[in-house]
Amino acid sequence: MVNRFCYMILTALLIGVVGQIAWADERSTPKSLWQTVITPPSADRSATPQRPWVLRDQAIALDLPLLIILKDAGARPHPRIAIELFDGAHLELDITSTVSRSNDSAIIRGTFKPPSKGSFTFVVNGNVLVGTMQLGNRLYKTEHIANGRLQLLEIDPEKLPPD
Repeated sequence: MVNRFCYMILTALLIGVVGQIAWADERSTPKSLWQTVITPPSADRSATPQRPWVLRDQAIALDLPLLIILKDAGARPHPRIAIELFDGAHLELDITSTVSRSNDSAIIRGTFKPPSKGSFTFVVNGNVLVGTMQLGNRLYKTEHIANGRLQLLEIDPEKLPPD
């Protein structure tokens, strides 16, 4: 009788531990792939020509340890990853494909987790990430400015010149 009771307690403990491990990632908050960088008002405005297809832009800085995990095709499961767009909108990534290359580059594709509807494609080379994000009828891009500095752009697709 005591043996059976010990087995039941051990089984309950194992189920609890395994359950916590399996769902721990789901309950954690997503890590942000980038953060907005506050720049002085005149820092880069004069050097960057105005482009009529850019609705908004802001400087961003990547979370480099998270970027390393993101571009590793063998890193599964990924931690929960989100991106921040303008006005504080956070979208969680659902990564469907990572193709890593031996030259420290990768192509990452996926969709946004519900309730958001859209898709993204990121190209990473070293510590630089350029990409396109389609969210409903809105288009966003990240671009490399200079010396590893990046910016997030909201694009007006109607005014965007052809490639």
